[in-house]
Amino acid sequence: MANQEIERKFLVKGDYKKLVSKETKIIQGFLSTVPERTVRIRIKGDKGFLTVKGIGNESGAARYEFEKEISVNDAKDLMAICEPGVIDKTRYIVPANNGLFFEVDEFYGENDGLTVAEIELPTEYTAFEKPEWLGEEVTGDVRFYNSMLMKNPYKDWK
Repeated sequence: MANQEIERKFLVKGDYKKLVSKETKIIQGFLSTVPERTVRIRIKGDKGFLTVKGIGNESGAARYEFEKEISVNDAKDLMAICEPGVIDKTRYIVPANNGLFFEVDEFYGENDGLTVAEIELPTEYTAFEKPEWLGEEVTGDVRFYNSMLMKNPYKDWK
């Protein structure tokens, strides 16, 4: 399928910040959070985005993704009609091997205390080095999808 996103997701257990090459503030909301299609509005730095994601495959590592840049004003207008709840985070880019990189999201607000790393891969079977700061793999665990963190925030977990 065209426009397929393949990524693996991990909890973060150690210090990665000395390795960061870039950081960006992200605010996002969701127009739709049904599992078959989530529709996300995101303001990332000084840009706006509309993203549609399909349901994941069996492992949870791959799913359809369509993303289009929109104006920040349009993103703000659409945020006003999103489902309740907002994801507020800083994304840190940490270089990995083979030209790959980890996106490490440090969450705030209702999800304060949660830090998750994702690595986007060319195939589901692409090998990559796991740095010592990478913790338990949570690929395919729907609790860690941003759309679910909005509905069932980390602060409410037991």
